[in-house]
Amino acid sequence: MSSQSSMMDSQVFQAFSTYAIIVILKMMLMSPLTSYFRLTRKVFANLEDTKLVSSKEDKKLVCVDPDVERVRRCHLNDLENIIPFVLVGLLYSLTGPELSVALLHFRLFAGCRIFHTIAYVAALPQPSRGGSWILGMLVTFSMAYRVLSAVLIL
Repeated sequence: MSSQSSMMDSQVFQAFSTYAIIVILKMMLMSPLTSYFRLTRKVFANLEDTKLVSSKEDKKLVCVDPDVERVRRCHLNDLENIIPFVLVGLLYSLTGPELSVALLHFRLFAGCRIFHTIAYVAALPQPSRGGSWILGMLVTFSMAYRVLSAVLIL
């Protein structure tokens, strides 16, 4: 029990928890954003969903919209990047990194993911989105390298 409470008291773990929750909440907000785009564009994935805006079945409303698809792809990209960050970041926190270095990793990743979403949804010109994705990925790889170098037993 004391090791668990000491881990919870760790400033690195507290920082990781804060930034992990920030990016997880950002990722979770992508679902309501997709719904917003679907409702405002009157574009639905399923026929039964058209009843939200039309009293009769309207097969024309079941289609693909570029704005809706853009938000969906952004959400998928979050799933592909935030889940590995959370898993690797948790292990990274357990390696006892310096607080300043850990904060740099966590803040960079969170900032990259927030900027990536803005760049994706607003269709900012490249390399804005690609650059933020690459930097976020490098942060996760950097933490993974620290974990592997700290505990590598083959």
